[in-house]
Amino acid sequence: MSQLFTPLTIRDITFNNRIVVSPMCQYSSHDGMAGEWHLVHLGSRAIGGAGLIITEATAVSPEGRISPSDLGIWKDEHIEGLRRIVKFVRAQGSEIGIQLAHAGRKGSTAEPWNGGKLVSAGGWQPVGPAPLPSVKVMEYLQRWTPKVYVRW
Repeated sequence: MSQLFTPLTIRDITFNNRIVVSPMCQYSSHDGMAGEWHLVHLGSRAIGGAGLIITEATAVSPEGRISPSDLGIWKDEHIEGLRRIVKFVRAQGSEIGIQLAHAGRKGSTAEPWNGGKLVSAGGWQPVGPAPLPSVKVMEYLQRWTPKVYVRW
């Protein structure tokens, strides 16, 4: 018999089952904020009974976004929208995780349905581990250093 629908305990968290919803880039945020789209998208998976739901790639800095429409967690204002989703998902009996992300040299690109090319208006300077071009971003980017990233 399959164990797919049996509980699983990892350390101090018990999942109702072994169904995991993997992160899916939704490109549906404004200024990194989680909104109604995210509540419905993630909440509906919880209502469907998934044991664990993982949010889409969530940028840790504005320069770490893939696109201007990425979900974020780089400022305090992002917390409340995410908290609302966590509360709803857990009320359905599911657990929730977050995929922390930094796009590196692939950042500052348009959403896939908008061509996925470098954002010309309103874009930012991508920051990566080395000043090498991305396949999509054919301009050299700024080399990452702790001084570039640390702002406080």
